[in-house]
Amino acid sequence: MEAIRRFFEAQVPLNDKDWLYFAQKLKERHFPAKSPITAAGKPEEYLSFIQTGMVRYYIPGEQELTFGFSFAGEFMSAYDAFLTHSPSNYTIETLEETTVWSITHADLQAVYANTDVGERIGRHAAEGLFLKKAKRELALLEDAPEQRYLNLFSERPELIRKIPLKYIASYIGITPQALSRIRKRISL
Repeated sequence: MEAIRRFFEAQVPLNDKDWLYFAQKLKERHFPAKSPITAAGKPEEYLSFIQTGMVRYYIPGEQELTFGFSFAGEFMSAYDAFLTHSPSNYTIETLEETTVWSITHADLQAVYANTDVGERIGRHAAEGLFLKKAKRELALLEDAPEQRYLNLFSERPELIRKIPLKYIASYIGITPQALSRIRKRISL
């Protein structure tokens, strides 16, 4: 839980009273590898901070479409479903054993209303999720697949090695075979 406080305090000073109010609303949850945190068709009940582990976001189907990853020290949520109280159109699945600290929508609203910095904390979380989404969309429109792979690899090289190549290929919008060719070309 201290990792969350450090994350917030890097952006917004937190007094002990506000922190204690917020911390009492958090629920620690543990998930084994390859388990859904949020399933497509189900409502998203939480906004979560990843303490350890990593997750992928994907649209289920005959050919799953991976469109995002979140790592330790980041927020994760089917945020559109969280905000609208509607079923998620996608699944969030752990890639390894993962621990998150989660807050419900109602509890988040209470934090906004009853603390001095709650709304700023929420804004920072929402901005982080938005920036990640916008960055990926622009990369898909502007960058070649090889550059998208290099960008992903340069951002989190120690973690990307843990993600199956088929998920990385789907994320950057190519086939696993095309990713193999890119990786071979890069290693020369």
